[in-house]
Amino acid sequence: MRLHLLGTAGYHPNEFRDTPCLMLPECGVLLDAGTGMHRLRDLLETRTLDIFLTHVHLDHVVGLTYLLGLLFDKPMDRIDVHGEAEKLRALDEHLFSQFLFPVRPAFAWRPLTQPVTLPGNGVVRWFPLQHPGGSVGYRIDWPQRSLAYVTDATAAPDASYIPEIRNVDLLVHECFFPDGWEERAEVTGHSCLTPVARLARQAEVGRLVLVHINPLAREADPFGIESVREIFPETRVGQDGMVIEF
Repeated sequence: MRLHLLGTAGYHPNEFRDTPCLMLPECGVLLDAGTGMHRLRDLLETRTLDIFLTHVHLDHVVGLTYLLGLLFDKPMDRIDVHGEAEKLRALDEHLFSQFLFPVRPAFAWRPLTQPVTLPGNGVVRWFPLQHPGGSVGYRIDWPQRSLAYVTDATAAPDASYIPEIRNVDLLVHECFFPDGWEERAEVTGHSCLTPVARLARQAEVGRLVLVHINPLAREADPFGIESVREIFPETRVGQDGMVIEF
């Protein structure tokens, strides 16, 4: 299975990173729909597309408006956008208001009510996260591999979602701040480096990839990743265009 990182920044894009969007081309899945969505077209391998939204802050959803152009001559059998019901209603009313984006692309809203089955026998489950306005994380299990995606949450070794991500092969977790910004992270609902590494160790995951990185930090490694190698050696900083086999 290949995970493509289409957007790894949070809040707004910069010259090197777009905002959150991850893709699993083999099963037609997108996790979040930020500005990284502009890279979708050339990666399509299926005639179905399932887009799972963690929440509806603009950096995670603005790419839904791109679908109208990206797929205009790409025959698709089905495009479903999954998320919490009240959040989907807000998107329908506001993002696709006649004053903002009057022509909605041909997709269906799918409120999260029960686990979602994917091509290839994958099963998507979700769990609540603490973030202003509310958010959810996702776990996808296939018969021989697993993936969890957690963004816009404050990591801690006793975080409530640890049981939901335990033992996944690959954890993609937000890390907006370097160490030293813990108070700001708590207020804004984001994470610092060392707490994320400690959480990954506590959850006994296989590998950790950091995303939702502060766009004001333009370095390839804005954290000094070596500082957490002793805590969790299998830690990488995500980059736009990175492809992860798991």
